[in-house]
Amino acid sequence: MQKHRHKTRLILGSGSPRRRELLAQLGIVADDIRPPDIDETPQRAELPRPYCIRMAREKALAVKSGADDIVLSADTTVALGRRILGKPETAAEAAEFLLSLSGRRHKVITAIAVRRGDRLWERDVVTTVRMKRLSDEELNAYLASNDWQGKAGGYGIQGPAGALIPWIQGSFTAVVGLPLAETAALLSAAGYPVHEDAV
Repeated sequence: MQKHRHKTRLILGSGSPRRRELLAQLGIVADDIRPPDIDETPQRAELPRPYCIRMAREKALAVKSGADDIVLSADTTVALGRRILGKPETAAEAAEFLLSLSGRRHKVITAIAVRRGDRLWERDVVTTVRMKRLSDEELNAYLASNDWQGKAGGYGIQGPAGALIPWIQGSFTAVVGLPLAETAALLSAAGYPVHEDAV
């Protein structure tokens, strides 16, 4: 995969390998990867969508960059009603999340923030996801895979948990972690030549 031949540097403000893979689908390789170190604790009574938008913005603002660099950050939040399901710390917490999602619809919100100098472009995408009713065998097999680690809500749709998700309404790539159509539009707005090498 060729890197873009241009002056503008793209910094990915995320350590997520899934976001790198999704960018590669657009033919984009970030020039640098700088995961920001921010406090991701939700504020008191903060609702999932405003929380997610705030996280993406704070990540983009926290990344050190030059005046002409473009910083891309994102946050993916799983919401069950008004409850934010973050990244589980333990298998027991992952099991609790998965059991609460079992047989129900929930929302996956991915917010993206693109910063160039002191300008900021933002979008968020809300996708409705239904998880099948999990049997004990399915739950235990998934927990044993350790695929839940580091994933909001305790699952990743692009891995083995894909077998547990019979239906989504919205953007598949947003559920994985980066809505590609919206990301491409924001990068273009910030002056990044998204389609330059895509021929």
